[in-house]
Amino acid sequence: MRYVVRTPDGELTYPSMGDVERAYTQGLVDPEDEVREESASVWRKAGSIPVLAQARHPSSGLAARGQWLTVAGAVLVGALALALVLRDSWHLRILGIVLALVVSSLLTRVTFKAFKRPPPQH
Repeated sequence: MRYVVRTPDGELTYPSMGDVERAYTQGLVDPEDEVREESASVWRKAGSIPVLAQARHPSSGLAARGQWLTVAGAVLVGALALALVLRDSWHLRILGIVLALVVSSLLTRVTFKAFKRPPPQH
């Protein structure tokens, strides 16, 4: 079933609700835009349609730039771990090794999260 989306700039026709949902998550369709089935006469706000209301919008601002806070924390903890490993006390060296393992697990998490594919759109 085809869907028509009315925006302030004009109308667009999409072949399916899945295509409207993809356009919604990409920011091409706003919650205030109106949507209707091609055969219907009633327009509904995109934000009031359950399928679209549950769709996630892409991150914006600092969140869109990645996991910079996690990486910055890992760098700081890594520097602390290196400083502790270079100390004379064995207790501090062991603490430095434990912190280095924490840094490696943090960076492994960042790597997996960065390369994880988004869930398929319907």
